[in-house]
Amino acid sequence: MSNETVAILGGTGNLGFGLAVRLAKAGVPIVIGSRDAGRAQEAAERALAIVPGADVTGDENGAAAAAAGKIVAITVPYASSASTVKSVAESLREDQIVLDVTVPLGPAVGGKPTQLIGVWQGSAAQQTQSLVPKGVRVVSALHTIDGASLTDLDAQLDQDTLVCGDRKADKEPVIELINKIGSGLRPVDAGRLEMSRIVEGLTPLLIGMNIRFKAHSGIKITGV
Repeated sequence: MSNETVAILGGTGNLGFGLAVRLAKAGVPIVIGSRDAGRAQEAAERALAIVPGADVTGDENGAAAAAAGKIVAITVPYASSASTVKSVAESLREDQIVLDVTVPLGPAVGGKPTQLIGVWQGSAAQQTQSLVPKGVRVVSALHTIDGASLTDLDAQLDQDTLVCGDRKADKEPVIELINKIGSGLRPVDAGRLEMSRIVEGLTPLLIGMNIRFKAHSGIKITGV
């Protein structure tokens, strides 16, 4: 999938933009998605200023999803996650993979970013799986990576990211994609999609530590 376009819905936000820049640097064609095509195009121009000559474009979310190859990433805040998935459902194709990096944090309901919201389906990723068309698979990852570190191309990430999905065949292209980022970022298979409930809970923990220690903390899994 080295030449396949990856759509990053919510690519105008910190995490989505950082992911777009890192993947663009690795030579992956990127289409940034937003509810507003103009904002998406502005983000693409900013990305090109950071990575001159990269293959980065911007479009409305539905068009971005339709232009994607195997992977469509959802990087929007949890408050707009369900509405975003519903709005692009008709643009998703069978056998595409939705890479969900969403975390149900407190600000979605007026709370703090160090709070985790309970999700009826079990996790944000499982909620997304319940909303996508039949044949579209959801894989979750990148919950513990902060957007600032991704956007700073000189920053060494030097951490692991846990990848959850119900089938090994779905996780493999996501792991391949994350490996392109390099800079010490290692994807680790963390099991089935239901494990996302646990993995998503690491984000508010790390946010609290980052505030306390004024750091950009991450996780590492030893012995694997």
